[in-house]
Amino acid sequence: MQVSLESTSNIERRMTIGVPAEQVEQEVDKRLQEAAKSVRLNGFRPGKVPLKVVRKRFGQGVRQEVLGEVMRNSYMEAIQQEDVQPAGQPRFEPKTVEEGKDFEFVAVFEVMPDLEVGDLSKISVEKPVSEVQDKDIKKMIDNLRRQQATYKEVKRKAKKKDVMTIDFKGTMDGEAFEGGSAEDQQITLGEGQLIKDMEDQLVGAKTGEEHTLDVTFPEDYQNEELAGKQAQFEVTIKKVEEPQLPALEKEFFEQFGVQAETEEEFREEVRKNMERELKNGINNRVKQQVIDGLLEVTEVEVPQSMVDQEIDRMKQEAVQQFGGQMDASQLPSELFQDQAVRRIKTGLIFQQLVKDNDLEPDPEKVDERIRDIASTYQDPDEVVEHYNNNPDQKQQIESAVLEDQVVDHVLDQAKVKEKKYKYEDAVQPPNQAAG
Repeated sequence: MQVSLESTSNIERRMTIGVPAEQVEQEVDKRLQEAAKSVRLNGFRPGKVPLKVVRKRFGQGVRQEVLGEVMRNSYMEAIQQEDVQPAGQPRFEPKTVEEGKDFEFVAVFEVMPDLEVGDLSKISVEKPVSEVQDKDIKKMIDNLRRQQATYKEVKRKAKKKDVMTIDFKGTMDGEAFEGGSAEDQQITLGEGQLIKDMEDQLVGAKTGEEHTLDVTFPEDYQNEELAGKQAQFEVTIKKVEEPQLPALEKEFFEQFGVQAETEEEFREEVRKNMERELKNGINNRVKQQVIDGLLEVTEVEVPQSMVDQEIDRMKQEAVQQFGGQMDASQLPSELFQDQAVRRIKTGLIFQQLVKDNDLEPDPEKVDERIRDIASTYQDPDEVVEHYNNNPDQKQQIESAVLEDQVVDHVLDQAKVKEKKYKYEDAVQPPNQAAG
């Protein structure tokens, strides 16, 4: 087999492969002889059809089948021989296919890019510093209680946290406008479900009252046609209800999967969960900035074949999120293009950092991660055993730990500045999801 390799760009290769005619013809003859043993043709007994007749009838099809296999097999041998690492599937271009002549074809494919990670000291990271305070725990528990609240109708003046049922009709210069009217609309006062100017005026209203509210839409209102404009709303208060919060007792705790006998035990479980969320929130913010920094200081040429494969994966993920009620091929690839490129660049840079610095998953950190996950389950020991006895799932943990080690490696050389954050701000996801 003869092989020549040509670089047509930084990441594209054109490989010309020559296969001796004898190798191809021997395989064609072998398959035709096998076919002759079982083929049925009018005028001939089974297994007695002359090879010449079989070749005339089936030779072309068998030859095409053999050439296809020869291209695939020869290509795999050639890339090992030339020590190249394809980034995707090749495109085959047959050149010489005549019988009796050496078979020659071209394989065009992309390769993994040569990558040099940029100067890590040029990366700047703002690391949140935060802690779970007692007021954060109280607010969290209050929110949990409101999720399980029942509501009782009241005749008093409405106050914040009450649920109000209203009809309203809005006009501008005496004319109704789209989206300005509703019936039996339920709102929780103080939750920002209506524009603040309107909601503030409803505090203090009572069931059965009718009010005319003069309202100014915010300058940054999502509907640009209404932003900054004045409107008038005719509002009828149909019902006011106050929340009846459940008691902090065992039955309530069990609604959230917490096995606690006392309020103090429940608060401690809530604290632990909030501390996990805080840790994850801070790590995600830091990782996001590290990825952004790596992409800024490192040039990466991405093979299109890898982008196409990643887009296909993202389409399948999207279909699963919607319960599989659509055909992935109908989703426009453009929707996923930018994020796919970002994911691939991030993955390639992380791989290069692992290689350059001989990084391996730290077994102690892997065990710590597994124990941390297990602590959220009723039987932690069973979960730990499950991960340790399941190589595929444990490998996922090892990959996640290795990613964290790459982030730590970058942080050791980057410019890191700490900044205080409130708990509720620190746990918010970054503006853009990490790759």
